Amino acid sequence: MKIDTELSQELCRVAHLMADAARAVILPYFRSSDLGADNKLPGGFDPVTVADRAAEVAMRDILVQHRPQDAILGEELGSTAGTSGLTWVLDPIDGTRGFISGTPTWGVLIAVGDDEGPSIGIVDQPYTGERFIGTPEGATLIHGENRRSLHTRAPRPLSEAIVFTTFPEVGSAQEGAAFRAVADRAQLTRYGMDCYAYALVASGQVDLVIEAGLNSYDIQGPLALIQAAGGIVTDWEGGPAHNGGRVIAAANTEIHSEALVLLQKSLET
Repeated sequence: MKIDTELSQELCRVAHLMADAARAVILPYFRSSDLGADNKLPGGFDPVTVADRAAEVAMRDILVQHRPQDAILGEELGSTAGTSGLTWVLDPIDGTRGFISGTPTWGVLIAVGDDEGPSIGIVDQPYTGERFIGTPEGATLIHGENRRSLHTRAPRPLSEAIVFTTFPEVGSAQEGAAFRAVADRAQLTRYGMDCYAYALVASGQVDLVIEAGLNSYDIQGPLALIQAAGGIVTDWEGGPAHNGGRVIAAANTEIHSEALVLLQKSLET
């Protein structure tokens, strides 16, 4: 579905309203002493808080007012059908483990697009006040009254690169070994940044984020942002990544290709 300039501006307006609403709901809970968390994962720990649920409700309320014809897919409240051909994909708090730990590495993820993927994506960090947005017109960081264009890093060898992932185990044992095949060649590897790592790719700070086991709401906002900043996001086969799974986000096609070869070679062994 082609999104023209007028529609893009309207979608951006609504996306900002949603991000503002989520900020207002979430911030009072962050670093509060009485914040509890429910566990969504029997046999493990996948927390959800009242802030997650309240933020998604707040964003959905904005859509009911301004874009009732659009579909919605949210992490906490599931799917709502639409008639426009557009779907909003929402993760009210990506990085809830970080949120309940008090680290400012979580974020609100908002994306909108069609079945082929998102056209507009937001990674919003309410506590630091940073809003990263990618649109067909480019990528921007909004911090208070300040705005600046974002561009990914220039090509460099993997041996000079910075690589991120959220969980040290990455996914299965095989997926973890594939990640390490890349990380062992990199200059620096860091862990645990959740969606903020993708924002750093868009900002020109980081070369690669490699993850596995993602859902569409984990990646669509960051994907649109990074692509708007000049980067590339695919699955580990080099195909579309907007439905989640194994994802590699890269600052440029050169380092993407170098890392992809190592991932695929490792998976074949």
